[in-house]
Amino acid sequence: MKKILLPSLFFIFIITSLQTHGASKNKETYEYLDLFGQIFDRVRSEYVEQVTDEELIEKAIDGMLTGLDPHSSYMNEKVWQEMQTDTSGKFGGLGIEITMEEGFVKVVSPIEDTPAFKAGIMAEDYIIQIDETPVFGLTLSEAVELMRGDKGEPITITISREGVENFEVEIIRDIIKIQSVKYEVINNIGYLRITSFTEQTESGLLKSIKKIKEELNNKQIGFILDVRSNPGGLLNQSIKVSDIFLERGEIVSTRGRDAENIKRYRAKKGDKINGQPLIVLINGGSASASEIVAGALQDHKRAIIVGTKSFGKGSVQTIIPFKKSNKIKSTAGIRLTTARYYTPSGESIQGKGIKPDIIIEQGTFESKEFKRFSEADLKDSLDSETDQTETDNEEKNEIETRLDKDYQLARAIDLIKGIHIYQQTLIEE
Repeated sequence: MKKILLPSLFFIFIITSLQTHGASKNKETYEYLDLFGQIFDRVRSEYVEQVTDEELIEKAIDGMLTGLDPHSSYMNEKVWQEMQTDTSGKFGGLGIEITMEEGFVKVVSPIEDTPAFKAGIMAEDYIIQIDETPVFGLTLSEAVELMRGDKGEPITITISREGVENFEVEIIRDIIKIQSVKYEVINNIGYLRITSFTEQTESGLLKSIKKIKEELNNKQIGFILDVRSNPGGLLNQSIKVSDIFLERGEIVSTRGRDAENIKRYRAKKGDKINGQPLIVLINGGSASASEIVAGALQDHKRAIIVGTKSFGKGSVQTIIPFKKSNKIKSTAGIRLTTARYYTPSGESIQGKGIKPDIIIEQGTFESKEFKRFSEADLKDSLDSETDQTETDNEEKNEIETRLDKDYQLARAIDLIKGIHIYQQTLIEE
């Protein structure tokens, strides 16, 4: 009798809850709940190893959620606390944004300057084994749990990547401190890099724009916003980032299951770069919040989107906390997909992604087939009449070397320069 007592009470509670929500009419629902209760009781009594009721119930809840889509999941108390830390911009682990696809962990994007990024993990890699544990059959939460650990602890993950044989990568876990926004000045152009959308993103972006203007004495000719391999983050931050560059209009809308359940987010007056040319760089690792920004700026013709098609994560996850009881203070929660994102033009991002205005695959200038030559390379070429200083040469070579490795950024810089030259020509006329 003792074996049956807990499940019976558990399912009496569920049935009571369903009746409260008007589900008593659905006889089939109770039949399935009865089947679930029988399986629950059989597993807890006959499984090869003893499993606690808490474990079974948590796994059942997580299975219900992860079976719906790759982004819904259950968060026990430990995962809930880690999630709170993640969105604040500091957490422990490898530094990758992941999802679940076809039973394996798929890398949405490595986060810049993290152990995973430095180890060469790439967007669209599949993690098929974590240390000695095969990933197939694990839930996303279980995979995350295996990859998390103390700073300094090594982990070996097996990667499946298109075009190459499966290979192992050893990574040393670290505390991940995300600098959400970075900036620099390249050829009188303000370069803004957003690595993820955390609570510090809007403030960090505004500070970076201010510093660029100060360094260039307000003589910048345009800006490049780089959200390549940015896995996303907080919705409100993507809205605020978009608003920095827009004067008016809708930024994004979310639509739930009910047709009338539409939320629209609009820009407030005030373009912080005063309408100057803006290029947004995206790639296959740009997801979620990154796609909201790119989609809004593209639809409003405020920026030229350059790169390759983005990831296509256009669903909204709502974080819902639950307390186990009034007596227990610990909090668990669920991450539940409740809506889809739509760009201002009404296009869904989900599964489609953002298509760049100008598609440019990443690559380098230098290759075995192609090498650039100049007059100085020719036999018996005359020496230059002017000599640059050693410092100038070093700076020039550093920039050129970087742009040789980053074809998309180089083309974005050329595009800004071209727009500036054209605008100057119009002014002179």
